[in-house]
Amino acid sequence: MPLQNRVTPLGELVAEPGRGLVYGNRGCLHDAAGRIRRPYNGKRWISCRLDFRGWLRRPLLQPGRFTELFFLDEATALAAGHRPCALCRRADYNHLVAIWRELHPGDAGADAIDARLHAERVDPNTRAQRMHEAAFGDLPDGSFVLVDEVPWLVLGSNLLTWTAAGYTRRRARPARGRAVQVTPPSLLELLRADWRPVVPLLHPSASG
Repeated sequence: MPLQNRVTPLGELVAEPGRGLVYGNRGCLHDAAGRIRRPYNGKRWISCRLDFRGWLRRPLLQPGRFTELFFLDEATALAAGHRPCALCRRADYNHLVAIWRELHPGDAGADAIDARLHAERVDPNTRAQRMHEAAFGDLPDGSFVLVDEVPWLVLGSNLLTWTAAGYTRRRARPARGRAVQVTPPSLLELLRADWRPVVPLLHPSASG
């Protein structure tokens, strides 16, 4: 039976087979029996490489340890509000910091970044994921929008519907109008900056 540790672009944790292409965590979310009890624990939400220095954790969801999460790809991780890890993805993290200094002068260090991202991704009253608004024409490739309560990937002139196994249906991207933007604004700027991370930005199904 699959574990409840796959993450959707909406930040939800679902039980789906397969690991996805990107790894990460947001603290310990499970109890001693491995059941998910909270959506997050703390403000440090990171995304990592699947493989780094040969480290291997078995079994997953160990009592008292952080909950291992898996994302379809980097675009999904960014939409859910996870930023690059400063250890296993140091070059990507440094790229984020460089962009961050231009966006938010005075916000220095991982704690400041994580605090602002937390405010962008979580509604303090409901603890649900915050949505934002943008013009369809201004959204970069790799960002996510919400259409009819379903997350769609923005890619060229198309929108691609997200599933845990990959991208499936396509529809034309509206040339005009406003979109419900899922990806937090500060992480959206990574995608505008020709983001080429060390982890897969898009699942191969996006090109199919």
